[in-house]
Amino acid sequence: MTDTAASTDTSTPTDPAELLANFHARREYSVVQPNGNLALVNTQWITDAEPQAVWPVAGRWSALPDGGKGLRVIASAEDAVVIDGRIVEGEAIVRGRDSDDPSAISFGDTATGTVIVNEAGEYGLRVWDTQSEGIREFGSIDTFDYNPEWVIRASFTPVEGLSVGFEHLKDEGASREKAIPGEITFSKDGVDYNLVAFKAGRALQLVFSDATSGNSSYSVGRFLFVAPSPDGSITLDFNRAILPPCAFSYAFNCPMPPRQNRFTVPIEAGEKNVLTKSGSLLHEE
Repeated sequence: MTDTAASTDTSTPTDPAELLANFHARREYSVVQPNGNLALVNTQWITDAEPQAVWPVAGRWSALPDGGKGLRVIASAEDAVVIDGRIVEGEAIVRGRDSDDPSAISFGDTATGTVIVNEAGEYGLRVWDTQSEGIREFGSIDTFDYNPEWVIRASFTPVEGLSVGFEHLKDEGASREKAIPGEITFSKDGVDYNLVAFKAGRALQLVFSDATSGNSSYSVGRFLFVAPSPDGSITLDFNRAILPPCAFSYAFNCPMPPRQNRFTVPIEAGEKNVLTKSGSLLHEE
């Protein structure tokens, strides 16, 4: 007689390497979703009142007058631009993500849109396609093996009024000031580190590079999301370092690591590169 309960293991994994494998499986699933990183095909900022085309979708898009929030689209019924469930015949106002009720945008069977806003209050249109070239070519996210040496106990110290200049990949050296909620400090191999991270919802987002960047891992750097405990302690598990969105689509504009987050040592943990089905790099940088 077979003991069904004994033969079916429903326990939660506790082995760090197995937990990491599950984490990476979820990551690979997430990037091919309809609004996953690989689905983004274009980000176009629209700051002019003169209507303009946005590749590869229909309609003509323009900024709203007098600092209005969102965008205007002009289209005919044949364009099949659908805003909030209704086909546009003439023009429509499209609410951005800064609205309490952002507009739903559809361009047919596979493409959707999102209106985003930047720090300057400018609006842009992002186009997502479930049949994008990135999704079609995607093979896997290459990773380092689990490395317990890069599970670090650190301290988080809140600091009010702290900001740092962040450069972004496509901003040609221009810097954006970003508020920093505090500092992360730790020592490893006789070296003291003082890192900055910015707020990302309830978590902190660490943008960093290291000696593997541009060699065995993506050149721009990587992200790590962490949360401090009430006592100020924080665990930096670099095995969960992930690639930034721009590693998956050129339509993203990723932040560059601030100077104090640029490690001179190799951090051989976490994600390395995005690979195609043939095993080649999806993006060179």
